[in-house]
Amino acid sequence: MSTFEDNRYRWRETYFVLFPADRQPKLKVVEKCLSAISKRYLLSQQTADAEGGFESLTLAAPEDFAALDICYTSGAEVAEQVALMVRELAPTIEPAQRGMLKRLKQCDGRFDVLHFEQVADLPADDEEQADDELLDPSALLAVLEALARITDGVAVDPQSGTILSTED
Repeated sequence: MSTFEDNRYRWRETYFVLFPADRQPKLKVVEKCLSAISKRYLLSQQTADAEGGFESLTLAAPEDFAALDICYTSGAEVAEQVALMVRELAPTIEPAQRGMLKRLKQCDGRFDVLHFEQVADLPADDEEQADDELLDPSALLAVLEALARITDGVAVDPQSGTILSTED
């Protein structure tokens, strides 16, 4: 079951980690990496391809009032999206992140990281107020960083067109 189908959560935003598809990690590597971030994270719904490569999983971070659905995509669709993203980012990118832009051009693999807020225990009239009070982005940021590290990838907020990765 996708977190979209779970009425305890509400989708907030989607982030990407872009990387060369030949760097697709094994499911076991992703599980170990994400489990090492925090013992509080609960992994479920893990899937792998026939060779053991990561395909998807759900990470729940109850103390952060959050959950993440992470899924892998690769191929021409990703390469086209990256080319468009590079054209849009090029004029506005900070000089310190020019290396990231070069790395992006080589990406044809992508993790979609869908960020969900837990809303289950809140009365309907309190949900908007809780937006800023309960949802902690710590799990999202830690997971994006970890996924970028194990794939030598670049974390991106596609809504704002911002590169989140700090290493070059």
